[in-house]
Amino acid sequence: MKSLVFAVVALAAGAVCAALPKVMVMVDEKALGSISTSEVETMAVKMLGDKGVETVDRNMVQSSLDRVQKAFRGAGDSRAAAALGREFGAEAVLIGEAVAKPNAAKIGDSNLRSYAAAITLRAVRTDNAANVVAVSETATVVALDDVNGSSRALKAAGEKALGRLVPDLIAKWEKPNAKGSASGGRTPVTITVGGIDQMWKLRETRLRFKGMTKEMESVAQKSYAQGMAVFSATSLLPTEELAEAIVMNPPADLRVQIVEIHEATISMRVVEAPKEAGDGN
Repeated sequence: MKSLVFAVVALAAGAVCAALPKVMVMVDEKALGSISTSEVETMAVKMLGDKGVETVDRNMVQSSLDRVQKAFRGAGDSRAAAALGREFGAEAVLIGEAVAKPNAAKIGDSNLRSYAAAITLRAVRTDNAANVVAVSETATVVALDDVNGSSRALKAAGEKALGRLVPDLIAKWEKPNAKGSASGGRTPVTITVGGIDQMWKLRETRLRFKGMTKEMESVAQKSYAQGMAVFSATSLLPTEELAEAIVMNPPADLRVQIVEIHEATISMRVVEAPKEAGDGN
């Protein structure tokens, strides 16, 4: 009984850490209208990190540059960004465009010139490709040279846009978790179960999930291979509470160990429950 209590306490602690999404940042930035840069991406990663939000390693993203570019070209379709984000384990993708251009005319008799930047960003959930928040901002600066002017303009517009987007993303992400879901208490969830090395364990796990009608519905087994089964369901509880319910009511003759909880995903492992003394066999 003590081990079960400890498991639930650890589960609750892990759920707090999982309240914020892991974010993949992909911003198509152009200085002087055509030169690729990463001013806004760098700012986004830093600002998210300051708020305790984990981001996908940028080197991993760059290693799949072709697919990133395809996602940019299909930016109007959130599903492209969501699919790429899921591949890297992200719960949300921050995608957008930023462009900085110089004004053709110089200011008066000086060598000063104005530089304008426009930026559009949006955060997309990877589980259902829904837009969480979107912002657009512009900024104009005065500088002596193109490199400095474009960089400052992008930073100025990025600071304004991210200053709005990051707090809104966090607020809108945490609010559904507090109440269960953003759609009337029903959330699609994927449950991955390891340790199923015998068919009776698969059967008992499937029967338990289908029998939890107060906690979830529309349970379906998606796959089973090499001791691991994947189920999809509609959860009637917040993800962490559903995991707690499974731990407290495990499949017959099994115990459940939670491996990881993320938004709309639960990873767990089942082990045989020890037979009680006097059980006979």
